[in-house]
Amino acid sequence: MRKDVRILLVGEPKVGKTSLIMSLVSEEFPDEVPLRAEEITIPADVTPEKVPTHIVDYSEAEQTEEQLHNEISKANVICIVYAVNSRNSIEKVTSRWIPLINDRTDKDSRMPLILVGNKSDLVEHSSMEAILPIMNQYTEIETCVECSAKNLKNISELFYYAQKAVLHPTGPLYCPEEKEMKPACVKALTRIFKISDQDNDGILNDAELNFFQRTCFNTPLAPQALEDVKNVVRKNMSDGVSDNGLTLKGFLFLHTLFIQRGRHETTWTVLRRFGYDDDLELTHEYLFPVFKIPPDCTTELNHHAYLFLQSIFDKHDLDRDCALSPDELKDLFKVFPYMPWGPDVNNTVCTNDKGWVTYQGYICQWTLTTYLDVQRCLEYLGYLGYSILREQESQAAAVTVTRDKKLDLQKKQTQRNVFQCNVIGMRNCGKTAILQGFLGRNLMKQRQIKEEHKSLYAINTTYVYGQEKYLLLHEVLSDSEFITVSDTTCDVVCLVYDVSNPKSFDYCTRIFKQHFIDGKTPCIIVAAKSDLHEAKQDHSISPAEFCNKHKMPPPQSYTCNSIGTPSKDFFVKVTTIAMYPHTAQADLKTSTFWLRASLGATVFAVLGFAVYKALLKQR
Repeated sequence: MRKDVRILLVGEPKVGKTSLIMSLVSEEFPDEVPLRAEEITIPADVTPEKVPTHIVDYSEAEQTEEQLHNEISKANVICIVYAVNSRNSIEKVTSRWIPLINDRTDKDSRMPLILVGNKSDLVEHSSMEAILPIMNQYTEIETCVECSAKNLKNISELFYYAQKAVLHPTGPLYCPEEKEMKPACVKALTRIFKISDQDNDGILNDAELNFFQRTCFNTPLAPQALEDVKNVVRKNMSDGVSDNGLTLKGFLFLHTLFIQRGRHETTWTVLRRFGYDDDLELTHEYLFPVFKIPPDCTTELNHHAYLFLQSIFDKHDLDRDCALSPDELKDLFKVFPYMPWGPDVNNTVCTNDKGWVTYQGYICQWTLTTYLDVQRCLEYLGYLGYSILREQESQAAAVTVTRDKKLDLQKKQTQRNVFQCNVIGMRNCGKTAILQGFLGRNLMKQRQIKEEHKSLYAINTTYVYGQEKYLLLHEVLSDSEFITVSDTTCDVVCLVYDVSNPKSFDYCTRIFKQHFIDGKTPCIIVAAKSDLHEAKQDHSISPAEFCNKHKMPPPQSYTCNSIGTPSKDFFVKVTTIAMYPHTAQADLKTSTFWLRASLGATVFAVLGFAVYKALLKQR
């Protein structure tokens, strides 16, 4: 909504422009009327819409044409004043004033006009018979008000309608020629309907209508009022009400009715509550609330956000198979202006046998977005209506900023739930296979992935000491020793070499010495493709000796060339090192350390699966 309103009064000399302003201010007809009133400002606290209003007078006797043109360009709404007892002043509305204003305003923007018939105290008849054809001809005319500066009739109403024309304009909402709402308005209200239809059954039931009413107008509807609203719709359209609930057609019909009856402030209140500006675009402030992240901190979704996302998933998982089919996913994202997830998402998270994103994969993708690009996450939650449905000030309430990583190291414990591992190695060493193996795909399944649908990220859950954590793998694309700072910024690094390629390990050693020898980021050497014949590496010492020399865990063998699902034990180790980078290297080498971590993972994975199945039965 605009922060202020500027109203300009124009018209022929002696029609009473100045008298109208002075009568408004003093609440009495002035004994002496100057040629022109000074610009006045009505404070926000005394206006109906709580917005400061500037009222500007124009005097042909005191001002030049250039000054008039300048005032027209600055105005938000223009009142064309005529005298109801002067035929000439009425004719000048169309012969002079409307053409002049249209010539001086941007063709792409519509200047709202109010026709003001002053001096109604001097005649017994109305001027509306002459004015109605003008209003029908010019769609920019919002309304016509007949008033009297002398007896104060309709003075306050005049300026209220002028203010309303700016703050609640008809132009973006409705096409008078077609007598229907404009496409942009229909699109916005359709999104609002889908957000408000919390069970996704295509109708707004009484509970949903009451929540909508309370959200937009801070008060619920009485049961009889609800029935009255539905009866109005029933009388006007056969498919506006279904199963005693309001359909989308009925919802759109109601707003068309509001606009046609001059109550478009009702529709604007709804649109603005759901984040729309005067151009029916979601505002930047709504989509991107202020959110500051201190250095060395990360962002994660909190418990309330995960519950919200679960409700959105349940709303669209119509066949209750715990996965989103392409149609279900498309339906979920109908409230977005674009499709946010591409084909690469299916290779970033877990999917079912049909290649559809599972519930776990869906939650993981949201976790990834929050961690890598929190502003994008806030935008997405805005499209879904998080702040409205969760009754929060903004969707920033969904995100937690973790404490500084240096504090975690000092205290030797972390409260974080998401950890990033960068996977580095020379081309064709098996990095992509590791990412896809983490998602449960063996080599045979990986060969079915199209090149253009590959992803540089993979995210899944692991269990360490009974705690569920998210591990985010990022494949670094580089064949040189010079990788970017962002490629070295993570919680743990996997340096991958191909056991069958004698030149592969040497690249890992050069990367290590160039970027990680300071020990700030823990590293793991990964012997990929361990099912193949192991070649002697072209390096001065063996991988095992290199790890021992630099106090790293011994090389971890990995292969996904298996019949079934690749083992997740390796990823438990990676997550453990990310969680406990302060752990003594000697501990990392002992088998009991890994046994404790993986045993906890196994027990809680089984328990987690049992709980998950119980939840599915409830859903």
